[in-house]
Amino acid sequence: MLSPVVTVSIFQKQPDPQVFSAGQVIFEEGQSGDEMYGIIEGEVNILVNGKVVETIEMGEVFGIGVLIKVKSRTYAAIAKVDTKLGFLNEKKFLFAVQETPMFALQVMKSYSERLSRLQRMV
Repeated sequence: MLSPVVTVSIFQKQPDPQVFSAGQVIFEEGQSGDEMYGIIEGEVNILVNGKVVETIEMGEVFGIGVLIKVKSRTYAAIAKVDTKLGFLNEKKFLFAVQETPMFALQVMKSYSERLSRLQRMV
């Protein structure tokens, strides 16, 4: 499995990282989107129905569902602390997977684990 350092390097290579202040909404539950995010620095709270269900850190990815045609975000994401995010649209994601095939496995693992945790909470 890839280390967080490899994931961070994939996202650091992307132009125009986004910086979010502590408490700033990255995206809302139910919102449409076409990008996944990777945490370069900081921490992000994942919320369902306004309740924090997990906090993720540097090297972790989120917002993946929209790349596999999930129509809207199934949770909200809010910066817990000042946070720097890289992002990939579908085209850039496919390129990253081509260049680093293990990245695809890490993304799938992250997605399935988060989905399982969220389903247990509902």
